Amino acid sequence: MVSEAFAMAANGGGQQANPYSGIIMLVLMFAIFYFLLIRPQQKRAKQHRELLDALQVGDQVVTAGGIHGRIVTLQDTVVTLEIATGVKIKVNRASIANKKAAE
Repeated sequence: MVSEAFAMAANGGGQQANPYSGIIMLVLMFAIFYFLLIRPQQKRAKQHRELLDALQVGDQVVTAGGIHGRIVTLQDTVVTLEIATGVKIKVNRASIANKKAAE
């Protein structure tokens, strides 16, 4: 009796493996990657686009390189910043990383 039970267990006990288990696991992994990696990145990109669209002359900003300045002129792709009295630099609009609160 014991030998028959052991033989049936080694044979899988008559159970068949689910053919969709691999596909289900792949979909589950994609869902995890989407909610942990892709979705937050898209959210940050959307916030950055909104920040760039809302820029106005006189705003205090910080560039991706860490330069703090006040916007003097705005063009389509170029922003002119005044970083000190009489010192103006041009940077790409996309390099604006953050908008500082008014001081």
